[in-house]
Amino acid sequence: QVQLVESGGGLVQPGGSLRLSCTASGFSFNMYIMSWYRQAPGKEREWVAEHSTSGSYTNYVDSVKGRFTISRDNALNTVYLQMNSLKPEDTAVYYCRGRRIDGVREYWGQGTQVTVSS
Repeated sequence: QVQLVESGGGLVQPGGSLRLSCTASGFSFNMYIMSWYRQAPGKEREWVAEHSTSGSYTNYVDSVKGRFTISRDNALNTVYLQMNSLKPEDTAVYYCRGRRIDGVREYWGQGTQVTVSS
């Protein structure tokens, strides 16, 4: 059974930090490009960050560059999103996505809520 399970969301004050985790099961994690997306109330889902299957290639939407860091541990089948200097506009449900390197399959997690508020 394929699963992507996110965790680590919560309520944090502006300027604070959170680390999201997404643990995969049921598929060959190291063959999947892993990404984080987010969806704020009333807005479309937005791509946030991406990590290659291995190595160090990463990419970010401009609004989070320098504040967020995506990483992965293929031995643990887990991708992380370290979020620093959080802003109220980062408030959203955060989803992880796995896309196989040939683009044939993709999987999504159920999402974790991040709320940045004083």
